[in-house]
Amino acid sequence: MALELTGAWIWRGQPQSLKRWPTSRSFACKKYQNLMNWQDALIRSKRFPHIFQLMKFFFGAAINRLNSGYSTRYQFGNLILSRVPVIQSFHYQLPQPRPGSVCKHMPRQALEIVISTENGPLRVTTTHLEYHSESQRIEQARKLTDIQFEVYSNLDYSSHAPESGPYAAVERPIDSILCGDFNSAPRDNVFETIVASKNREWGYQDAWGLAHENQLHPATCGIFDHKQWPEGPHCRDYFFVAGSITTRKLNVFVQSETDASDHQPIMLTVS
Repeated sequence: MALELTGAWIWRGQPQSLKRWPTSRSFACKKYQNLMNWQDALIRSKRFPHIFQLMKFFFGAAINRLNSGYSTRYQFGNLILSRVPVIQSFHYQLPQPRPGSVCKHMPRQALEIVISTENGPLRVTTTHLEYHSESQRIEQARKLTDIQFEVYSNLDYSSHAPESGPYAAVERPIDSILCGDFNSAPRDNVFETIVASKNREWGYQDAWGLAHENQLHPATCGIFDHKQWPEGPHCRDYFFVAGSITTRKLNVFVQSETDASDHQPIMLTVS
C-alpha cells in the first residue's frame, strides 16, 4: 500500500467525509515495522508533509508480537487517521472460535473512535474480518452488532454517572459508521448478520444501499491484482451506518483507478 496516497486521499475530502483505504496490513516489513515507524514515515513525507502533521493517529493491534531479528514488534491491525477532534477511542478483540473445518486463521480486531462533528458526536469503527473461516466472520460480525446494542442500552448512563473520573459518562452515541474489509460478498451470511437489526432504532444499515438504491455494489477488490484475486473484480469492503446517520443524505464512492493496493479506497460523505 502507498502510505502517502492514503493520507492524501483522506485529506482531499471534507470533514464530514470518511474514507476507508485498506490499512489492515502487516507492519513487519523492513521499512515500516511498527506503528511508530509508519507514523514517522507519514509525518516526514516529502510530498504531503502538512497533511500528516495535522492528523491524529489511532491504531488497534490484532496481533502484537515479538519480532525475531528486529528491534520493533510485529503488528497487524487497523489504523484510523482523523482530521477532527477525537473524544475517545476503544479497541475490541474479535472472536476467534475454532473453525468447523481445518483452516489457517488469525486474530482480528476492531478500532472505534468517537469524533466531534458540527452535528454532534459520532462513532466511527473500522475492522478487518477473518478471510479463511466464514464461521469466524459471522461471530465477528455478531460481536460488532452486540457492541452497537451495548452502546444503545447504556444511553441513559449519564443520568446517574459521576461527573468526573474514569466512571464519568463520556459522549458515545448510537450514531455510528462501521467500515472495513469484511471479506464477504453483498448479501452473504456475514453481511446479513450485520444488517439483521436494521429495522431497530440502533441497527446498522448498508450505506451503499441507502445512497444508491437498487444498484449493485461496485467492485472494491480484484480490479488490478488478478494473481491474488483470480475471480476478478468484486466487492468485500463496506460502510454500514446507524442512528440518525441513516436519515442523512449519504453518498458512497469507490475510487477504482488507483492500483496502490489490492483493495480500492472508498469514501462515504454525510451531509
